[in-house]
Amino acid sequence: MRALLEVFGLRVHYGVIEAVKGIDFTLAQGHITALLGANGAGKSTTLLTLSGLLRSSAGSIVFDGVELSNFAPHRIVDLGLIQVPEGREILTTLSVRENLLLGAYRRHRRDEIETDLEEALVLFPRLKERLHGVAGNLSGGEQQMLAIARALMAKPRLLLLDEPSMGLAPLLVREIFKILAILNERGLTILLVEQNVRQALQIAHFAHVMENGKIALAAPSAELLNNPKVIQAYLGA
Repeated sequence: MRALLEVFGLRVHYGVIEAVKGIDFTLAQGHITALLGANGAGKSTTLLTLSGLLRSSAGSIVFDGVELSNFAPHRIVDLGLIQVPEGREILTTLSVRENLLLGAYRRHRRDEIETDLEEALVLFPRLKERLHGVAGNLSGGEQQMLAIARALMAKPRLLLLDEPSMGLAPLLVREIFKILAILNERGLTILLVEQNVRQALQIAHFAHVMENGKIALAAPSAELLNNPKVIQAYLGA
């Protein structure tokens, strides 16, 4: 399987504190990869660094053959690496439609944007029902759907998701993970940071487990699902 993203020796600091300590990993094109671990393990820091929102102190990030370490976030977006942030970060005073169109702000073909908007609304019918309503009036699950749909409007080749199930009822969690599986079936590569370990492993092809800023374990998801002792030891789940 072809590698879409390769990370070598990545280190990230917050001042004198080293949050990510020289990690290496590869994302296979067309796969869902889970990045798991306890709070403070370095997972979100890793995603923010891949997106260019944090600067690495050492190491290399190669996306489809392009070194990203010194790229500004908007250039990384242009290459197709798009993040759905923890907490969703929707603009609550704007309408659902306006939030979606902001996802396409770097694009210029209006006809293609409208086509992709319609496709997003087919995937997320709840958003279609609320298209012209204020985004701040959406439920937590609907806001998460909006955050994912907004990211899709940027035409991602690699979608980074940070805790998409956080604070959501189990029914909505299953709905969102079902949509992620559909997107992957259509060819989208996904890197998923998620506290809901079993849900993440059920849709991921491969998993990396972070512990204290390092990759402590890397294995096919099915292997981890079938080894509850490993899940308990590393993830407390």
